[in-house]
Amino acid sequence: MTSSAASLKWWQHGIIYQIYPRSFQDSSGDGVGDLRGVTQRLDYLASLGIEAIWFSPIFRSPMKDFGYDVADYKDIDPLFGDLQDFDDLVQAAHQRGLKVMLDFVPNHSSDEHPWFVEARSSRDNPKRDWYMWRDPAPDGGVPNNWKSFFGGDAWTLDQQTGQYYLHQFVSGQPELNWANPEVRQEMADTLRFWMRRGVDGFRVDVIWLLAKDPEYRDEPRNPDWRPGQPEHNSLQHIYTQDLPLTHQYIRELRAALDEFPDRMMVGEIYLPVEQLMPYYGSSDGLECHLPFNFHLILTPWRAHDIRALVDDYDAAVTRAGGWPNWVLGNHDQHRFRSRVGDAQYRVAQTLLLTLRGTPTVYYGDEIGMQNVEIPADRVQDPAALQQPDVPAAGRDPERTPMQWDDTPGAGFSDAEPWLPLAPDYQQVNVARQDSDPRSDLNYFRALTRLRRESAALTAGTYRSLDTGHADVFAFVREAEGERMLVLLNFGAQAVPLDLPELQGALLRLSSLGGAGEANSLSANEAQVWTLA
Repeated sequence: MTSSAASLKWWQHGIIYQIYPRSFQDSSGDGVGDLRGVTQRLDYLASLGIEAIWFSPIFRSPMKDFGYDVADYKDIDPLFGDLQDFDDLVQAAHQRGLKVMLDFVPNHSSDEHPWFVEARSSRDNPKRDWYMWRDPAPDGGVPNNWKSFFGGDAWTLDQQTGQYYLHQFVSGQPELNWANPEVRQEMADTLRFWMRRGVDGFRVDVIWLLAKDPEYRDEPRNPDWRPGQPEHNSLQHIYTQDLPLTHQYIRELRAALDEFPDRMMVGEIYLPVEQLMPYYGSSDGLECHLPFNFHLILTPWRAHDIRALVDDYDAAVTRAGGWPNWVLGNHDQHRFRSRVGDAQYRVAQTLLLTLRGTPTVYYGDEIGMQNVEIPADRVQDPAALQQPDVPAAGRDPERTPMQWDDTPGAGFSDAEPWLPLAPDYQQVNVARQDSDPRSDLNYFRALTRLRRESAALTAGTYRSLDTGHADVFAFVREAEGERMLVLLNFGAQAVPLDLPELQGALLRLSSLGGAGEANSLSANEAQVWTLA
């Protein structure tokens, strides 16, 4: 698919940067990040060469799942500030050319939301049908075998009314009933509320879960599940995920978005590539602008596997008439430097920022932050607390405070941070890397600068190349008469290269620095070339 750089929307040509607000910058001295803190760091964000900042939830919440349990969709939680702080941030971001995206959580609310308080007050309350209720099974137990992502049953008994309510996460997150048109209208109105305040886009939480089986049938067992894996994986989720009706619900949200110019929607969807494509909107592209593609996170870090993924995904998106997107890390996935290792860190960074499509970057990945081991008495994440026998369930290791400098609070806070700082923060921080031209931070900036300056990297086609080396992934991006070649060595050995494309080529960037050679790729090296 050929595009011109000038014809692309902001969410196509730019980079999205995810901020986990609790951990970015504390301005109030309570050990938790906030909106004024982000505003203080906007010049840094602008220096990264990104296009948009996406905030994990900042709505009013009792924080049973750190903001993903919303008690008021149209207000800011006092932990982060207030609506004026938000308006000030949006204005300041826009002045710097940065778009603002919010995390929208329409699948479930908090059990402290006034809607649910009303709904559970009696079976005949007008808000009762805004949530999903079932009578107990004949033995008095749960209505069916559906499981929570965080372990255990997806049902909690409400003693007052004698029915169970559905929750696929913590019990404090009752599921909204999207079959009720009043719920859908309220959610669309929520988007309008924030767009009127200048919000440019939304990442929509668990969007592929919105519809559920109206018969509440048991889900079949997963024959591949083994003890020690999350209990949620013990079932095949054919009645709670990816139901056809979900697409109607998404189209209604998209229609509300399209009432405002130049807005966009990213949908959180963990599905195989072919099942992901319909979320663009099979007939007219009027669903998600970007159905999140998490497959770089989920695919083994080997050149052959990554090439196969990129080839297949790029072809699938082209057939679907959509725009690709890529991500290596987020608030639910371990830091990618910890996954791929120090040696491959810049190879991965180069891949993310040179593939066709929109990259999403997680805060701190630009300086190479890694997972932080969390002592048992400091664990915060309900996914870990409710599944102590599943070590990989915890998400705190990737949510630790941003490492700004080598002062006692890492420049994040003057108080004890809500999660512990990384032990290496005095060596790995923005202040130290900012002045070092060979640092990870400045390599990131060099990549984003090259990407902005190159029509091929911004808008070009993608084509992979055979190099004859199992550890090398090579691809060409081409647009407007410009061709760029990206070479990625996934191996620990140097390899000679004999590619005709390199004749007369100009090396633009090497992950190892230096001039590089047109006939060799060092161990764990990434190179970007302009072709003749």
